[in-house]
Amino acid sequence: MNAFKLILIFALLSVLAHGADTPAQPDGQHDFDWEIGTWKTHLKRLQRPLTGSTSWVEYEGTTVVRKVWDGRANLVELVADGPAGHIEALSLRLYNPRTGQWSLNFASARGGVMSPPVTGSFQGGRGEFYGMETFDERPILVRFVISDITATSCRFEQAFSADGGKTWEVNWIAVDTRR
Repeated sequence: MNAFKLILIFALLSVLAHGADTPAQPDGQHDFDWEIGTWKTHLKRLQRPLTGSTSWVEYEGTTVVRKVWDGRANLVELVADGPAGHIEALSLRLYNPRTGQWSLNFASARGGVMSPPVTGSFQGGRGEFYGMETFDERPILVRFVISDITATSCRFEQAFSADGGKTWEVNWIAVDTRR
């Protein structure tokens, strides 16, 4: 599938999942307020995504989430260690009041650049965010889900699709518990 068709599929998926330019909620700028603070993170990462690999590595670490712009943005810092090494990453999340959606922008200290954002919103206590990026020199869809949210824990899951969203392969699972 060529990149143009993949972009069209992503655009359609985004509109179907989140509406055109209509707010998902009257005021979603506080959707992440529950997460502000320090968390213990247990992370599992698929070693070789989109290769058929089933080999996972695990990490233990700390996630710190800071409110910015009175909740209309936040900064997430993750530091974790495991058998496959050391991870330092951050996510800048920005709320768009016009669309009622959030963009989640990720960077690792190793790479030093922001990856393309995933965009979406929360409904029914679950956040779903979609985007496109390039992986191993091919365009893919990315899905990021935040679920199982309680006052003391939550779950994050990232998945890739190389077939326009027909199938998804989970490659990142993090479970956070409040410190």
